[in-house]
Amino acid sequence: MPKIHAASVADHRAQQRAALLDAARELLAEGDASRVTFATVARRTGLARNSVYKYFTDRRELLDEVVRQAAPRWTERIQASLAAAGDAPEDRVAAYVTAQLEMVRDGEHRIARAGADAQDAAVLRESADAAHRALLDPLVDTLRDLGDDAPLRTARLLQGLVHAATAALEAGDDYAAVADRAVRMAVAALGAVARPRR
Repeated sequence: MPKIHAASVADHRAQQRAALLDAARELLAEGDASRVTFATVARRTGLARNSVYKYFTDRRELLDEVVRQAAPRWTERIQASLAAAGDAPEDRVAAYVTAQLEMVRDGEHRIARAGADAQDAAVLRESADAAHRALLDPLVDTLRDLGDDAPLRTARLLQGLVHAATAALEAGDDYAAVADRAVRMAVAALGAVARPRR
């Protein structure tokens, strides 16, 4: 194992833990949670298998932490896209849908979706559900500004469109075609919820 230079033992432990999480995240992004074992993660980081137990009590804790750490990255990416989109609700909704589909394209979504068995799926889904709830907040705000009288309901329905587009991409459909159609459908839906102008 290559020596890690750190200012203190605590820093060294933090670096080792981060390396283990990075290895687990890479394995999940490759799409197969069954490969996230302490032995595989240890091999990728150059640690002994029993050393992993110093950082995580079991595999469930490791998987949960990977997804928990991913959530802020998803939220930050969406918020950055919304900030760049400006104030027009149509542009903000388009940015919201596009940012999520880009994350699917880039493999980030596989971290939350990977699961080889029911136990893995439950662990990952529980953590990912919390992340998805946080992702709805900026969309709810946009819909409220538009005059939607039930913005959370509408946000959930629009998120359903994103989920359908995600399923299409994961089934091998063309990214550009799916993203373009999903954005157009989401923006068109705004006409049904906007408060009529007087």
